[in-house]
Amino acid sequence: MREDYSWTWIEAQVALTLEVWKACAQSALPELPRFTAKEQRAREKAYDEGLKEAGRAARLAERSPAKRKQAREQIAALFLRFATSALGLGAEQGALVTKRFLPVSAELVRWTHAFDPEMSLEEIIQAARNAWIACGMQALVGRPMKLTPSILAYSLLYPYSDNFLDQPEISGIEKREFSERFRRRLRGQSLAARNRREASVWTMVRMIEEEYPRQFYPQVFESLLAIHQAQEESLAQLWMGPERNGESIPPMAQPARSGWGTDSDRDRRLNSEQVLRISCAKGGTSVLADACLARPELTAREATFSFQWGVLLQLGDDLQDVGADLERGSLTLFTIAVREGRPLDGLVRQLLHFSERVAEQMEALENGAAALKDLMRTSWRLLILMAAADAQPYFTKEFLAELEPHSGFSFSFQRKRKEKLAGRQALYAPLFDAFLEEETGTPSVPMALRVPWTETRARQGEDSVDREELDDFLPRREAFAELSSVSG
Repeated sequence: MREDYSWTWIEAQVALTLEVWKACAQSALPELPRFTAKEQRAREKAYDEGLKEAGRAARLAERSPAKRKQAREQIAALFLRFATSALGLGAEQGALVTKRFLPVSAELVRWTHAFDPEMSLEEIIQAARNAWIACGMQALVGRPMKLTPSILAYSLLYPYSDNFLDQPEISGIEKREFSERFRRRLRGQSLAARNRREASVWTMVRMIEEEYPRQFYPQVFESLLAIHQAQEESLAQLWMGPERNGESIPPMAQPARSGWGTDSDRDRRLNSEQVLRISCAKGGTSVLADACLARPELTAREATFSFQWGVLLQLGDDLQDVGADLERGSLTLFTIAVREGRPLDGLVRQLLHFSERVAEQMEALENGAAALKDLMRTSWRLLILMAAADAQPYFTKEFLAELEPHSGFSFSFQRKRKEKLAGRQALYAPLFDAFLEEETGTPSVPMALRVPWTETRARQGEDSVDREELDDFLPRREAFAELSSVSG
């Protein structure tokens, strides 16, 4: 019997996840790998050597197309050495990174740049991260790991829709209008795009429809509607009181509609339990959709695992963003604790235990190689430990001293290298350009991406198109023509 991913199912998964989360509240850390100071220094040396080699490859990529190809090959080899020497991954795990996940990223970069040359590197990295999750999910449900048109489309919905709804400076009226039209499009209604953002989002939805026709795969669109509703609910986290920037809280940002927040009194803030429910729904539905695009016919165990994996990643992201969320007034489990004067020690212990519980569920899945599962477990730990290293002011010194030996790098090293990398983005830009170039055997651009949005509007009966927007999108047509001639 096919699973129905209705909002009732989502709420049941949230309740189940909360039970697991609460059981993870422990006074001690879980069993984690430990590293001596000497071992940390050895990894740090390998890390710095990798950065130097990446810099040399970047300078090489600036010279000529032939050199850019050589630079790509050098980076692929560097990733393997970096994964084994700096991150301590085994040979099989390193091969997964270089031969599976890295090619997915390169392909996503090329397709994305052809569709929207103006998308920022940060947004492309965000999309690539989701593609990695979806491709990892493919292997865990017994499918070949590859970037499909639907996974590409869903990954690009983050920069085009999720990030737009998360921006506190955009009016609630504008968000409500876009969100309502997006919901109608996800339900299958044909809507003419009003602007560039809608045109891009509509194109992504069409790519998913072409791979998974609605009449045969309704669960795919149920999962997409679920993440859309969860995103709407999460807007409540952007408001700390009755007004923000002189604007009343939009009704769609009041979670009382689903029973997950305050009552109609706008002066009341969300408490930790309510915020956690919202975060669970947003994170859980996000990876549930990835899983449905990997293989629509999920077992109950696969669906529950994907949901809780999404919750884990959402909470990891919230920990990673605690400083920025405090600045913009966003409510998360971690910002609430900081504002109440509580150190984040207990929450991070709980998150690490939760990570182990999710890993146990992953181990119980029938599909997925042991090397892949080990790689994922390691990546989850790294996410949490690196986030904690960057959020040092919000922990007690005693807890940081307890946690640091479980990191392959000292916390001070991680903070310094993060700052160094932030200042060297221009140096690595040629490497990004190198990965935009087509290679023999690269799949052609998905058909949905080859039709500029202005043509789509004309076909749908639009009488006029903004000239400035039309001129802005003409380079996209040229990019597709060039890419298609090379790869098609």
